[in-house]
Amino acid sequence: MQTADAQLLVLCALARGPLHGYAVNTAVGEVTGERLGRGSLSSALARLEAKGLIEPLERQGRQRPLRLTDAGRAALERELHATARVTQRMFEAAVPDRVAYQQRLSGVGALHAYRDVMARQLHPEPGGTVLDVGCGPGGDVPLLAAAVAGSGRVIGVDRDPRMPAEARARHGGRVPGVAFLRGDAHALPLASACVDRVWMHRVLQHAADPALVLAEAARVVRPGGRVVLAEPDWETLVFDHPDLEASRAYTRHVVDRVIRNGVVGRQLARRAAEAGLAVDAVVPVAAVLRDAGEADRILGFQRNAERAVAAGYLTAEAAQGWLDALAGGPFLASVTVHVVAATRG
Repeated sequence: MQTADAQLLVLCALARGPLHGYAVNTAVGEVTGERLGRGSLSSALARLEAKGLIEPLERQGRQRPLRLTDAGRAALERELHATARVTQRMFEAAVPDRVAYQQRLSGVGALHAYRDVMARQLHPEPGGTVLDVGCGPGGDVPLLAAAVAGSGRVIGVDRDPRMPAEARARHGGRVPGVAFLRGDAHALPLASACVDRVWMHRVLQHAADPALVLAEAARVVRPGGRVVLAEPDWETLVFDHPDLEASRAYTRHVVDRVIRNGVVGRQLARRAAEAGLAVDAVVPVAAVLRDAGEADRILGFQRNAERAVAAGYLTAEAAQGWLDALAGGPFLASVTVHVVAATRG
């Protein structure tokens, strides 16, 4: 551990009140899950005392308690405020524009793994028609257009009128055979049995009626056609973080309050079968995030931690400590995305 880190941990421990050296290390272990080495603790105590940030009290038997000086308390407050400012700079607090949010998701490398699995399960045919339900600004259009070998068609549908408009601006004159429509996944603006493949991901987690959306997908695909779906199971969202309880509370809040259908990923195969589709494959894919800034593009750490505090899942102190540790790194989080491929009989 870096010397400065050890000194800050000692200051935090002594903020509770006077402690002797062994008790200081016990308090550090309670916060971080790991005590300081004997050399690190001795060095940190000596440096802090030399700076006038801590001072010894009268001996109590063989023990010599230590306490923060006024200068030490002021230094600790400065460090904590500086850490909070770094956290706020790293994590955005405002809800992003939906178009911008969808565009940024297409650039998150961790999400490419499950889309690669979807592409392998699509089994497209040259000249076929692929329907992209919940197409957003058209991030998957180049992939799908290439899959039908340029001679087929790609139809994108999204309920937000801005999304088809943005997709047309991005791809309309550049990718042949594409069309974008405004429409609700619960009532697709297409005739029955008119497409060869349906491509849909991260739609059912937000749907008011996932069963109806799947019934619509089954309706528009031709007999023998294929429906490929992918949805996350948000209860599998985990973090490598020293505060496991705060991480679990954040995940519970996401499942309970943020995502309408937070566990639809695990239900996907059953729901597809209930819609009359024959499930051919179920492939769980771990989306692994190693960069805190990239993960924040998906998970909105700051704003959702604030919402978790307001909803009673976290205390303000626990939420700030959780965010500070995420910002300090190293970072790792993962969530399981379930890919399901099914055929209409």
